Amino acid sequence: MSRPRCPRCLRPSSLCLCTLIPALDNRTQILILQHSSEASHALNTARLAALGLRNAELRVGECFEDDADGTRPSYLLFPGEDAVPLGNLVGTAQPVRLIVPDGTWRKARKILHVNPWLAALPRVALPAGLTSRYRLRKAPMPGALSTIEAIVAALDILESPRRFDALLRPFDALIEGQIDAMGQEVYRRNHAEA
Repeated sequence: MSRPRCPRCLRPSSLCLCTLIPALDNRTQILILQHSSEASHALNTARLAALGLRNAELRVGECFEDDADGTRPSYLLFPGEDAVPLGNLVGTAQPVRLIVPDGTWRKARKILHVNPWLAALPRVALPAGLTSRYRLRKAPMPGALSTIEAIVAALDILESPRRFDALLRPFDALIEGQIDAMGQEVYRRNHAEA
C-alpha cells in the first residue's frame, strides 16, 4: 500500500513542499516538456517550477504538439553549437516563450529528436560557469543544472533586476529531505566531494 500523497506537489503527504512553493509572476512564458519517465521521479524539479510560476505550463510525454499562438517568439533553452547566449534576448520589447525539455540529458535529446518542430526552434543557452546546488546527482558536464535551477537562472537573466531565487526554496528542502532520509554517512560516502 502506498503512502498518501499531496495532490498538488505529488510528494508523500508527510513530506509535502507546498508551503515552500511561491506563486511568482513571470513575464516570460515557460513551457516545460517533461519526458514521461521523469513524471514520477522523487526529485521532480520540473513540477516544482511549474507550480511556483504563474506563467508556466508542464506537459508530460515524449511527442508534443506545437501550439504557439504566434503572439510571442519561442526559444529552446538547450545547449548546442548553434545556441546563442540567453542574454542576447534581454531588452526585446516583446515577452518570449522559453521551452525547456526536462529529463536526463539522453531523454531530453530524445524529446528534441522526436519533435522536429522543437529541434528547429532557435536555441539559447545559459552562461558558462553556473554551478548546480543539486548535490544528489553528479553533473554530466560543467554547468549542468537541474530543470528548476536552469529556469531560475534564465528568468534572472531575462527579467533582471527581478530575482526568482524563491523558486529554489522547495528544491533546497527537497534535497535536504533526501539527504536526511539516506543519512549523513551514506550521503558523504556516495555524494560528497572527495
